[in-house]
Amino acid sequence: MKIPHIRNFSIIAHIDHGKSTLADRIIQECGAVSEREVSAQMMDTMDIEQERGITIKAQSVRLDYIKDNKHYILNLIDTPGHVDFSYEVSKSLASSDGALLIVDAAQGVEAQTIANVYLALDNDLELIPVINKIDLSAAEPERVAEEIETSIGIDATDAIMVSAKNGIGIRELIDAIVERIPEPEGDESAPTKAIIYDSWFDQYLGALALVRVFDGNISKKQRIKLMSNSDEHEVLDLLYPHPIKKIKTDSIKSGEIGIVVLGLKEVKTLNVGDTITDAKNPCAEPVGEYESAKPFVFAGLYPIDTDKFEDLRDALDKLKLNDSSLSYEPETSVALGFGFRVGFLGMLHMEVIQERLEREFNIDLIATAPSVVYKVHLTDGSMIEVQNPSELPAVNYIDRLEEPYVRATVITPTEFLGNIINLLVSKRGAQTKMDYLNEQRVLLEYEVPMNEIVVDFYDQLKSISKGYASFDYEPIEFKSADLIKLDVRVAGDVVDALSTIVPRSAAESRGRALVKNMKEIVPRQLFEVAIQASIGNKVIARETVKSMGKNVTAKCYGGDISRKRKLLEKQKAGKKRMKAIGKVQLPQEAFMSVLKMD
Repeated sequence: MKIPHIRNFSIIAHIDHGKSTLADRIIQECGAVSEREVSAQMMDTMDIEQERGITIKAQSVRLDYIKDNKHYILNLIDTPGHVDFSYEVSKSLASSDGALLIVDAAQGVEAQTIANVYLALDNDLELIPVINKIDLSAAEPERVAEEIETSIGIDATDAIMVSAKNGIGIRELIDAIVERIPEPEGDESAPTKAIIYDSWFDQYLGALALVRVFDGNISKKQRIKLMSNSDEHEVLDLLYPHPIKKIKTDSIKSGEIGIVVLGLKEVKTLNVGDTITDAKNPCAEPVGEYESAKPFVFAGLYPIDTDKFEDLRDALDKLKLNDSSLSYEPETSVALGFGFRVGFLGMLHMEVIQERLEREFNIDLIATAPSVVYKVHLTDGSMIEVQNPSELPAVNYIDRLEEPYVRATVITPTEFLGNIINLLVSKRGAQTKMDYLNEQRVLLEYEVPMNEIVVDFYDQLKSISKGYASFDYEPIEFKSADLIKLDVRVAGDVVDALSTIVPRSAAESRGRALVKNMKEIVPRQLFEVAIQASIGNKVIARETVKSMGKNVTAKCYGGDISRKRKLLEKQKAGKKRMKAIGKVQLPQEAFMSVLKMD
């Protein structure tokens, strides 16, 4: 049964193509907020989102629109654009019936645009191509429309031309949403069937579930069941999402989206992708399963002040309430003390979490170099997964190591093609595809070890392409590789937080680069400090930080040389004694020097 007055749609695009601004204009055009209440990026609620101009957390909003004297309900679901948050995009698309594909009129199709389109097509969504920023002097809407057709394979002859900044073409776009996005299907008389596509924690209402109802409806005081764990709860309240203030309602009907308040104290009981049904009359099948977010990048987070360990635990617990993709477990380091091994979706996610911990909870942190999960096949036939290089077993117990690979998609102007291919080859990449989108732009597809991408690949790509290349990746499989653990010794002691897993062929060059970087960072002591890179017990590179010393011969003005030599020998013996008991305090920059090896 079709529900003719509702439209559920998402907005997908590459980062910085104008999704949040377009969402603001649609909200304004529908009259959901007054002129006095309008602000930039209304759907980006975090300070970091506002400052950086990026969307981190997908938001939803319910809008009313009148067309030809008919009342329509538009459920708009904004999505992030950065590659790290593609799991947010997949959640939003699973609850939509159509999507707006936003492409910048000057920049054209980018890597994340293509990735998001494939996600939308997997969900059988109706796509409406929208070319934004048509008022820019560099805009080429006709070329971009042609690029959409050649690179994505979608008919762009009737693409909507808009300028979200100046409000051009917004009314035509909303009319197209009403006309072209299909009506949701649902049976109001069937048992309740709804999917949870987002959840977060509210300090007054507890854990909230944002749901899309497919069949039946959800009512206040109804007893519902979560199908993944068979937990039963009573619905305390129901709300419709709104950009300024949420609207209370008595029921969420078939085809609608809404917020369900169950009074739960923990958000982990509401699994994203779970199906809600009626406890007394449950539906036969869940809506469909899609996996929760899996962390790809792991790093150690340690408080600079060791007394703040419990504060860091509390801060991570609170962040976890609003970010279900975050995973962490306690770990200890000889060099850094007590901290946590934290799993992130990618480097931007790591940066955002670290910034939020420091800003919102006032904790100064040291972050170790990021690493990925390795599969270690042991000689006894068993297999273990290792996230932290210091956990790697001794070499005689290891049969082989496997590392995760990703399929990397890069779209670049042709003038930077040679440099980008050199970069991908230096990162152990293997080319699987190269297509010319037009005379100026090329699409490259490579299979690359994920470890090579998580450190500083994105920064290097942006610098050699002057910011014009775009990048996206998706995990594919684990492959065997000749890898070894590279240790760093400072004053003879192994610093476990600086251990890394590297290809055997690159171990010596990386070891030399690492100790060279650290020589500039480790402060001079009253004794000589040796910085060494080693594989097992074999030292492969060394740098020495010279000692600071008092000029003990300054008082000797003339006289026999043996007087000076005696004083120097006495000083040398003192330095040797000091070196045996001396400890070197490493500054935070030393732990990040691993990132700058190239």
